Amino acid sequence: MNRTDAGAAAPRPTLAQVAARAGVSLKTASRALGGESYVSAKTLASVLAAASELDYQRNAAASLLASGRLADSIGLITGDFTNPFYSALAHAIEDEIRTHGMHLSVANSRESAEQEQRVAHDLADRQTKAVITVSAMPDHSEYSQLQARGIPVVFVDRPAENLAADSVVFDNREGGRLAARHLIDAGHRRIAFIGDYAWLPTYRQRLAGMGDVLDGEGAQWRDLLRTDAHDVPSSRECMRELLTLDDPPTAVVAGNNRILLGVMEEVAPGDDAPRPSVIGFDEPEWARVLGVSVVTGDVESLGRQAARLAVARLSDRSRPVENVVLPMRLIERRSTGNPSPVRPRSA
Repeated sequence: MNRTDAGAAAPRPTLAQVAARAGVSLKTASRALGGESYVSAKTLASVLAAASELDYQRNAAASLLASGRLADSIGLITGDFTNPFYSALAHAIEDEIRTHGMHLSVANSRESAEQEQRVAHDLADRQTKAVITVSAMPDHSEYSQLQARGIPVVFVDRPAENLAADSVVFDNREGGRLAARHLIDAGHRRIAFIGDYAWLPTYRQRLAGMGDVLDGEGAQWRDLLRTDAHDVPSSRECMRELLTLDDPPTAVVAGNNRILLGVMEEVAPGDDAPRPSVIGFDEPEWARVLGVSVVTGDVESLGRQAARLAVARLSDRSRPVENVVLPMRLIERRSTGNPSPVRPRSA
């Protein structure tokens, strides 16, 4: 049987073929696909288009999977190592990819788009087979360079923007509705929300969900909105300021687990004066001990789904893009009772 017989495997496109189709040198094509910054935008677009048309590296990862030789890594880019949410996410991803003979490499963007871009290209240059990212970038078209190199990109917790890519996120808008409805049903009408960076899609969706409920109930809350509380000290400062108002809120929604910790540190100490009800997002272990109500999703499922999407994309680059949305649920505890007048605290 000669090499042109039916059933023979087609040769994989080469970098030289990509360069020829784009009308550039082999070195320029290599630089463009390697993400080097001094390649012009026009040249980059031509090389990426050629790589896409030729399906460059399409079968590389799939053939490794088929042969059982894929004992390599998947990269995870997170926003902040100090947040236990990311530890739980990494643990779930690692558990899932180990079943495929792979290991996890974790990097931290520190919520910097520039650092995330550098880390992503560094992971690609180190032969990472796929990248899973909790992205801090407002525009993800940059990741098309990795996709053109045959490296799948999966977005977790925050969706992809301006890029066709797999993603798995929580239904954060419904989460905002759950928190708001719980407080409204308890009788609260003066409700504060302390949120993370205003540009985060999780923040925007949770805020939108709260508005879906509170704006129709005549609640006073927009003037009690506080943002950019990304860590415990800043959230604690926001909570302290809210408690010094002439008419403090009777309930507070904490936008994530780090914000919740800052809120609880600020409302827990002191005398026996009435304290606002508190509900948080995410489910830190200590929330159960302190009896704090939360709106949360299954982080293990979030991580495992992201890992499965990455492995599936390695096996079949032509499969339709999947955007998975996981539900959130309310866990009611004693921190969210009926409203009581909250005495202003001295500044």
